[in-house]
Amino acid sequence: MLDNIIQFSVKNKLLIGIFILLWIVYGTYEVTQLPIDAVPDITNNQVQVITTAPSLGAEDVERLITFPIEQAISNIPGLKESRSMSRFGLSLITVVFDDNSDVYWARQQVTERLAQVEIAENANTPQLAPATTGLGEIYQYVLKPKDGYEGKYSLADLRTTQDWIVRRQLLGTEGVADVSTFGGELKQYEVAVIPASLKALNLTISDVFTALSRNNQNTGGAYIEKGPSVLYIRSVGLAGSMDDIKKIVVKNSTNGTPVLISHVADVRLGSAVRYGALTMAGKGELSGGIVMMLKGGNSSEVVKNVKARIAEIQKTLPEGLEIAPFLDRTKMVNNAIGTVERNLLEGAVIVILVLVLFLGNLRAGLIVASVIPLSMLFAITMMNLFGVSGNLMSLGALDFGLIVDGAVIIVEAILHHMHSSKRVGLANEVSQQEMDHKVAGSASRMMNAAVFGQVIILIVYLPILSLSGIEGKMFKPMAQTVAFAVLGAFILSLTYIPMISSMFISKKISHEPNFSDRIMRRLENVYASLLTGALKFKKALVFSSFALFGLSVFLFTRMGGEFIPQLEEGDFATETRLLAGQISARLLRHLIVFPIK
Repeated sequence: MLDNIIQFSVKNKLLIGIFILLWIVYGTYEVTQLPIDAVPDITNNQVQVITTAPSLGAEDVERLITFPIEQAISNIPGLKESRSMSRFGLSLITVVFDDNSDVYWARQQVTERLAQVEIAENANTPQLAPATTGLGEIYQYVLKPKDGYEGKYSLADLRTTQDWIVRRQLLGTEGVADVSTFGGELKQYEVAVIPASLKALNLTISDVFTALSRNNQNTGGAYIEKGPSVLYIRSVGLAGSMDDIKKIVVKNSTNGTPVLISHVADVRLGSAVRYGALTMAGKGELSGGIVMMLKGGNSSEVVKNVKARIAEIQKTLPEGLEIAPFLDRTKMVNNAIGTVERNLLEGAVIVILVLVLFLGNLRAGLIVASVIPLSMLFAITMMNLFGVSGNLMSLGALDFGLIVDGAVIIVEAILHHMHSSKRVGLANEVSQQEMDHKVAGSASRMMNAAVFGQVIILIVYLPILSLSGIEGKMFKPMAQTVAFAVLGAFILSLTYIPMISSMFISKKISHEPNFSDRIMRRLENVYASLLTGALKFKKALVFSSFALFGLSVFLFTRMGGEFIPQLEEGDFATETRLLAGQISARLLRHLIVFPIK
């Protein structure tokens, strides 16, 4: 069957040429669609359930919220484990599913179970965390006043602008799962009750709560028919200002005089309790956000979309405000991919030089080298098909020496057969028909050896393809990419290499040995002399080999290990640690600066 494919490729050059042209066009398109990231996303399929209960302690949160939810979700199909954390006012449950489960199906199952859970009445409704991963933080920014506008906007103004203008528009960006807001003051309308006034009017704090909740809502009624028209009844009761809150009636006194909120409390603007602050460059506090990417998204495309949306949002901001990014995933991705591209380019150049040098034929070397970009196009097409992203692990694992192995065997066999033809008395130049016959014959004889070598390469990566869990997500892309590239090179060795060799390899047979022949002859002589000398010291060589092996094993046991390579992003992060109760003047003693990896 392989012989028939080779014969067909040599005889139908135009058809194979069109096939390769389509290969190039479609592969180039697939290159533009390849998701690019720094490292593979090794996060497992998980769903986080977040429940807040501001008035409950950690023990009550565990007993009244966390435990009932964990019991309700314990029988979901595909569930691997669940872990929880209960703190003051917060319950966080992480539900982990197996890798074969669809994350959105898992979220639906968790949501259905949550609808059946009965939790404490003073707890908020359980919410699912965004469908993102540990590598989802792709863009971080701050909202700050421009120079000259520092005193115009308060922290509450910055937070309000972030929540109601910036965040809401960013949430509509393609690929964005959520935007987490940090810093600033969350504006609230505070009703500060005056205890003496409550006591004087014989009221309780519950009366105030009830009045506020019942008098801050719209209600609907029926309708009134008036001739041919219908008038719908609607009662508007939502408070629109602090004056509306002040005028809410708590109760009527014994003499019929209404008691208003303003009679028993002070209504004012305030802010939620703060547990931290966001600052930048020592110029005071700011507000900002972190953009989270959807699970499985293309970080490069999402960041590009976010930047475009940020440029549009900037035009809608109040005068004097600007959005300043300080962390962009594109920087780390470009650094990682740039390193891979440089290494691949250097490797390709070295392979081409070695091929031209040792084949002794410029055309033959370029023909073999052309397999590298073509097999890369095939590999990228298959990566898109199987959902493998381009990253440090997948693209960095490519070895061009493995890719061109089959093509080298076939082209070298063709050159050898042509030079051997001269020694049996054939003409110095062959016709195209004779060239086709020689190429087809040489390729058919050596194809078994080429296939055998490529199959061995693929077998080496089979154990990696069998990995599962975090290890599989980290190293499977490497094995898959190499397998795709070798498979593409195998197809090219059957079709493209015989066709292009019969067309472009010189049909003239040289009388004199070329530079490559002279190099190989010298190397063979040196090897023969070394081999002859080595046979005189058999026992010493065997003993030295075992000694070196033992030394290597010893050194291997002393080597350090890392699960993934360290990626120097080029930025520095600072972390301040302070014991509870310590004054802020001692912060500098606990300042830690470390590079982001």
